[in-house]
Parts: sequence; structure tokens; C-alpha cells
Amino acid sequence: MNKELNPLHTAVQIEEKLEQVQSIVGYHFEDSRLLLEALVHRSYLNDKDKNPTIKNHNERLEFLGDAVLELIVTDYLYEKMGVSEGVMTSLRSSVVNYKLLGSVGNNLGLDDLILLSKGEREELGKARLTIVADCMEAIIGAIYKDGGIQPCINFIHQFVLIHLPDILANKLYKDSKTLIQEFCQKHVKITPHYRVLHTEGKDHEKTFIIGVWIGAEKLSEGQGRSKQDAEAEAAKYGLKVLEMRYPLSTHE
Repeated sequence: MNKELNPLHTAVQIEEKLEQVQSIVGYHFEDSRLLLEALVHRSYLNDKDKNPTIKNHNERLEFLGDAVLELIVTDYLYEKMGVSEGVMTSLRSSVVNYKLLGSVGNNLGLDDLILLSKGEREELGKARLTIVADCMEAIIGAIYKDGGIQPCINFIHQFVLIHLPDILANKLYKDSKTLIQEFCQKHVKITPHYRVLHTEGKDHEKTFIIGVWIGAEKLSEGQGRSKQDAEAEAAKYGLKVLEMRYPLSTHE
């Protein structure tokens, strides 16, 4: 990332960025120090170019915001969905996760507003998305401390729960392993199973290549930095194979 985009060193720059974030999230802070803290990643405090007046990182606010987010999403599902505890758990997990929160944060432009060390600014992929997601939760925590629960409800409904209809329509609350298992049990009466085909890379950066089978037939392969991620990718591709084989079927 271009260094000029981020960090926020001077008092004037910090004030400008705080105003920008408040405009983005649609909430004006009585105590803007809370918002500033929400934007500070732990790594920034060890950066040689940091603003020396900044002393706190956002992990405590992130912890609080995570709890507030879960409460509001859970209450919404309880009041509006009329589904079982198990389905509510799956729906909540599809909303309260780093991928969705990180994507929302990126779409809001928060990525360029987080205070990070130079090393963290160079991170990409999952690591960077997680940082943005954590900042989103910290902002929710900051809003809660500054204005109570109602502004948090407004924020979460506007930016997070708005994605729930798409999640429901596309069954995104069901992970790919669950979907392929349900599909197989319905159409072929066999439960899929997974095998590690091989691994690549050194121990600290290993990539797993895993296949998914129904009976003796290998449907597809997937890869990932963990067995869980590789199995999920294999299941996703395997499900596409089965959907082509059974084109008129629908998921239950």
C-alpha cells in the first residue's frame, strides 16, 4: 500500500480521518478518542513513525464490539426469523465472521484509515481482511461506549444485517461441506468422505491438497493452508460437479 494513504501522523491528519470515518459510519462521536482507539492496530504502537500521543490499541474495544454485534444479530434472528436454535447459530456465524465484516469494512473504505505498522500495511489476503474485520468490531464497541445500544443497532442493521437476505437466498449460512453432505444423502444415499492427497511447502507454511469422494469416485480436489480450508474448497467444487449431474435438483 502507498505509505501516504496511511499512517495518520499529525493531529490535523488524525482529525480529518476521524471526521471521514464518522461520515462513513453515520454516527458522530461525543468522545472522538474512542473512535481513534478503534482505528489503532496493536502493531502501530511499535511503529517508529507513529504519533507519540497515541497510547492505546483497539483490542479491548474489539472484544466489546464482538459481544455487542453477536447480541444484536442474535436478537434480530430470534425476533424475525422463527427458526431453530441450530439454524440461528448457522445464520449468526454467516454474519458475524471476518469475511463478511472485512468485506463491509473494505467497501466502506476503512482499510486505508486503520493505523498500522509498516509491516502490517504490506499484509494482504486473509491477514489484512481480519485486521479490517477487527476494526469493524472495535468501531461497534466504540459506538456502544459513546452512545449506547441504539446507535449500534442502527449501524449493524445498515451495514451488516442488510446482507442477510442474500445469505438466505443463496444458502450461504450453510458451509460447503454441509451442502454437499445433504445433497449426497438426498440423491446418492452416500456420505462424502475426504482424504489428504499430499501437502506442499514447509511446515510453517504448508498447503494441504485434499480430495472429496463419494464411494470410490473422487469428485474434486481443494487446497488450503489448513485441512479445514482444503476440505471446504474440495466440497465446493464437488458440489458443482453433482449439480451438473443432477441439474433439476434443488437443495433442501
